[in-house]
Amino acid sequence: MSDAPARPTAAEATPRPQAIVAVLAFGGIVVSLMQTLVIPIVAELPTLLHAAASDTAWVVTATLLAAAVATPVMGRLGDMYGKRRMLLVSLAMLVIGSATAALSDSLVPMIVGRALQGLASGVIPLGISIMRDELPAERLGSATAMMSASLGVGGALGLPAAAVIADNFDWHVLFWASAAMGVVAAVLVLVLVPESKVRSGGRFDAVGAAGMAAGLMCLLLAISKGADWGWGSATTLGLFAAAVVILLAWGLFELRVEAPLVDLRTTARRQVLVTNLASIAIGFAMFSMSLVIPQLLQLPTQTGYGLGKSLLVSGLVMAPSGLVMMAVAPVSAAVSRTRGPKVTLMIGALIVAAGYGLNIALMDQLWHFVLASCVIGAGIGFTYGAMPTLIMGAVPASETGAANSLNTLMRSIGTSTASAVAGVVLAHMTTAFGPYALPSENGFRTVLALGAGAALLGFVVASFIPRQRTAAPSAPLAAADEQGTPTVKA
Repeated sequence: MSDAPARPTAAEATPRPQAIVAVLAFGGIVVSLMQTLVIPIVAELPTLLHAAASDTAWVVTATLLAAAVATPVMGRLGDMYGKRRMLLVSLAMLVIGSATAALSDSLVPMIVGRALQGLASGVIPLGISIMRDELPAERLGSATAMMSASLGVGGALGLPAAAVIADNFDWHVLFWASAAMGVVAAVLVLVLVPESKVRSGGRFDAVGAAGMAAGLMCLLLAISKGADWGWGSATTLGLFAAAVVILLAWGLFELRVEAPLVDLRTTARRQVLVTNLASIAIGFAMFSMSLVIPQLLQLPTQTGYGLGKSLLVSGLVMAPSGLVMMAVAPVSAAVSRTRGPKVTLMIGALIVAAGYGLNIALMDQLWHFVLASCVIGAGIGFTYGAMPTLIMGAVPASETGAANSLNTLMRSIGTSTASAVAGVVLAHMTTAFGPYALPSENGFRTVLALGAGAALLGFVVASFIPRQRTAAPSAPLAAADEQGTPTVKA
């Protein structure tokens, strides 16, 4: 593989770095909105789509599965054929999927539309990779931190916006609005974002893509549907077993193929491997907040711990956390420049754990939840800013898209696992409320404690990342050290 061309200096770089950052971050926010887009209408989907609740659950699951498959594939295609090109393809999938869902009144086209929306999930790792290729080194840290934080920003801001639309307009407007934003993002990319000249070339590993897709679908399907099917059911256990077998066979194949979908030797480098493991724990920690706080806010006050608020109020309580994630992005980048991204990641994990500790102690007033979610959001902003910097500091520029996409996938596995674990805890720790059994206060505290524990686990795992004096993803990569991790030249 040929060496990547030298990165541009501040004088030689594109004259519109601010516009590039703004456009890519906007695209990331638009795509991350898909996480919370359907939450306001989930309970109504059986009526709206004339289907059973067990079937309409696929409206959410289809997006998750499609995103898991698309993220690494689009990253690799971006490295091979152009990151901007694949970014536009991803946004096109978002627009087509949104329009399909907007035109649907039955289950099948809605699932198809939501799956197409999930195929757009590669926008964020592709955007980070474009930034590495196009921005001057002094701008890269803060830009990638902001792009990475857009994942949380869109999720936090999407809930109140979707609630307002669902409460005041026909539900189809939700999808027409997402289609319109996708069109705007695509036009801005066409006009303002240049195509990177850094490409790896080669032949696309179709067999590897199919193997990874099959393994991930089995794994995530078992995780997301295990609570409904039963964790000890033949279907769930069979899917877990199939995932293990398929992914092991896939790994052996990837080690032998000349141009693999995922270069496992690069992935096994200590800095990449440990960062990805930490990402799973941080993804778990991030999503625990989203699973607990809205439920506590909406439960009836008669329970003694619910606040009896509407979905819109719940969304507004969560929204400031997204703004905090964006606000701390430059702080995260500054810490990474001076102390190294490993330190930034560890600091962020501790802040997340502290936020959950606050929430366990303070659960009585609206401001308690605003405070806790903002602290957790600040920690997530730190961690999400550090992870792509660590990844880019350990891989050549020609593999940036695939490496960042794999890291994004690891976070998604963490969030999916958090959803499954929280579902089990809240289903088993209940309290009687009239004829119903609702999750108990101790059940919610347990999930919050698990979120804190996951953040602390992320801190411990991150401590094993090789020491770096500063963040330097743009610096030349020297020969690998004895652990196989490239060392950054001072």
